[in-house]
Amino acid sequence: MDHIKKSSATKYYIIAWVFGLLFYFLDYVIRAAPAVMIPELSAVFNVSTIGLVSIIGTYYYTYSTCSLIAGVALDRFGAKYSLFAGAVILGIGALLFVISSEFAGNTGRLLQGAGCAFAFPGCVYLATKGFSPKSLATAIGFTQCIGMLGGSAGQFVIGPLIEKGVDQKFFWIGAGMFTILVAFGLLLVIPKAKEEQKSTRQLHSKGFLSPYKIVFSNTQSWLCGIISGLLFAPTTIFAMTWGVAFFQQDRAFSFHEATIACAMVPMGWVFGCPLLGYLTDKIGQRKPVLTGGAVLMILSLLQLLFLPDLVPAYVSTFVLGVASGAAMIPYSVIKESNPDHVKGSATGAINFITFSVTTLVSPLFSHFFGQTLTGATDKASHFQSAGLFWIAGIVIAIVVSLLLKETGTTQTEKVSVIV
Repeated sequence: MDHIKKSSATKYYIIAWVFGLLFYFLDYVIRAAPAVMIPELSAVFNVSTIGLVSIIGTYYYTYSTCSLIAGVALDRFGAKYSLFAGAVILGIGALLFVISSEFAGNTGRLLQGAGCAFAFPGCVYLATKGFSPKSLATAIGFTQCIGMLGGSAGQFVIGPLIEKGVDQKFFWIGAGMFTILVAFGLLLVIPKAKEEQKSTRQLHSKGFLSPYKIVFSNTQSWLCGIISGLLFAPTTIFAMTWGVAFFQQDRAFSFHEATIACAMVPMGWVFGCPLLGYLTDKIGQRKPVLTGGAVLMILSLLQLLFLPDLVPAYVSTFVLGVASGAAMIPYSVIKESNPDHVKGSATGAINFITFSVTTLVSPLFSHFFGQTLTGATDKASHFQSAGLFWIAGIVIAIVVSLLLKETGTTQTEKVSVIV
């Protein structure tokens, strides 16, 4: 009887996870869309291109900090109300982009970051309730796949529409209203959290943020976040923020060509995240696939920078996207490196560290390469220098991964045998 009840509960959580993927899809559509409407948004908010990029970048301030709130909210209150709140906040943030005011732009982007912070941890939380440990990395990879499909749509679909003259305000109104509608759908679909386990109740009785004492005192948690952040940055900062402008200015691409090249990065994630997640589950090891993906990222960037005529740019960026799916592997590792009763907090913690790295790296890249984009005389050298910046970050990620402990099922089985 207990087995039947558990199976039924698992089924409902899988259904809720599938519905949560829609929220995560919208997360990335809204996150990526500003990159293909920079001139239009600059005019709406009455700011320069650099000023607009600064507004877009504020997303990561609230995304990283609210990831901590999202994680502890999931552990304490469950996914039902946490995801509802996140989706409503995201929807309001999107609607604020309709107002012609720099203040509204900053506020809207901050709310977008805060709302999106609940999407991925919530989906992962639901996945851990519905899937076995042996298929968890595959489920997390597929979750990120859906997100990147949204990121690709935010550029690949929205870009051509804007190019044809569609008013960007229609997009923001539609995205905001639909996201709020999804919020109420999540409220209806997600199972209500049962009474927390005794260990979880005792943990939270010591303080609202007490789960993070466990997660952040674990060195492996910090290593996971740093690795993921450094592997994420080339896609979130370069491809999804600066990429279109760099391809237009340094490579003389048309807007359409530049949009396609950048949109192929998140499209690569659509395939790379579940593929690399499946490989780690299949071989029972995390680190070899993590390192292999990072090396492939370096090779694809080197080809794009120094042998650009070897294959079309959109092929290079697609391979980069597939390989950068390795950034999701630390999300499995951190959950396997921490106790079960801090699942949500562990995901919130890695999101916080990952996008704190992004928040720190973004202004550095903007200062050294973004500000010199229009004034650079040697365009090829400027593009190569910008690319080498990201390669250096990936190399650091590989070095840090050497300190990471293997947590795959193969390692777990070895420990069980020894015990």
